[in-house]
Amino acid sequence: MYRVELAKALHRWRTWLLAAAIGGIPFVIVLAIKLNPPQPTDAGDAPPFLLQITTNGLYAALTGLAVVQPFFLPLATGLFAGDAVAGEAQAGTLRYLLLRPVRRTRFVLAKYASAMTLLGFLVLATVMSGIVFGAIAFGLHPMPTLSGTTLPIADGIARIGASGLYMVAVLSGIACIGLFISTRTDSGPGAAVATIVIAIASQIMGQIPSLRAIHPYLPSRGWLAFTGFFRFPVDWHGMRQGLTVSAVYTAVFLSLALVGFRRRDVTS
Repeated sequence: MYRVELAKALHRWRTWLLAAAIGGIPFVIVLAIKLNPPQPTDAGDAPPFLLQITTNGLYAALTGLAVVQPFFLPLATGLFAGDAVAGEAQAGTLRYLLLRPVRRTRFVLAKYASAMTLLGFLVLATVMSGIVFGAIAFGLHPMPTLSGTTLPIADGIARIGASGLYMVAVLSGIACIGLFISTRTDSGPGAAVATIVIAIASQIMGQIPSLRAIHPYLPSRGWLAFTGFFRFPVDWHGMRQGLTVSAVYTAVFLSLALVGFRRRDVTS
């Protein structure tokens, strides 16, 4: 079932258009910096690691991850998870899919696994694009960390990969919220938009000081904590918080999606 769902997604133009758009972001960043190098005075408004790209192409991948995280990955999460079940209902194919000898629980889990795999694919495209174009424009060198130590090139690439895995893991909570919404409606675009709005609203609320009491419970908690990989020793505190919050949202909303969909009267 998982292979079928993944194959269906890979045959859709939107998957490849998203991959091209998100994977192209590091290229645009590298090209812009090559043509117009940033000044130290730009540091206040710049994404993490942007100013370091001119000294080491590896930072292009990290900056690419930081840039795609606030909007592009929530957009992809909405399209992949929010549209997963509702899109089938809107197209009138859901009840025919359920006529096959496949349990509804397995169907929902396959949709979840497929969405997470596709998000991993997009993050991988961002990382690979950043490393390749960063290397062409600025070369690859040992990476100075935020703590002043230096990582060999191989260790730097490994930590960039770990950052990508972390980013996918913390998106799981939002993906399950979207999947739950998707099991409760027959509108694919509506479920996708609702998922995107929740993800972006969570990030906005996370920046409002007067709402600090709810900050630890927002689904976007710790999304940028992957910068802890580039400290010595590794700063696990923020990443533990992000993974814990994501795990709780995943457990709660995936369970709600499974229970609710098992009891749903499917007519679409």
